[in-house]
Amino acid sequence: MNFIIPDEEIEITAIRAQGAGGQNINKVSNAAHLRFDIRASSLPEPVKSRLLTMRDHRISVTQGAIIIKAQRTRSLEKNREDAIARLHALINRAASEPTPRKPTRPTPASVRKRIENKVQRGRIKTLRGKVDT
Repeated sequence: MNFIIPDEEIEITAIRAQGAGGQNINKVSNAAHLRFDIRASSLPEPVKSRLLTMRDHRISVTQGAIIIKAQRTRSLEKNREDAIARLHALINRAASEPTPRKPTRPTPASVRKRIENKVQRGRIKTLRGKVDT
């Protein structure tokens, strides 16, 4: 499911990139810093709630914002496109509803194998006890 995000909801600022790069890195701001406010966006409510509950380091739960720093390329425009593509990928991942888990029962063979392993571990642990002479 692709969502059209208005440009007014995405805030992109140019910042200096980290890492090696020689003199160019000290003069040119070519990394893109994208900020997207989830709560104030035009996304549907289920997608917003799934985004806010996702365990992703790019999502600030307290502020309710997605913060993406793109600095893969040396071009500001390509970094801007990369940040927007990563934002779309994150939103599309949250847009798909998770399939509900169907509870299953363990097979008799797996139960038997688990108990045999527990008995074997118990035997090993009893051998660790004090030795009577």
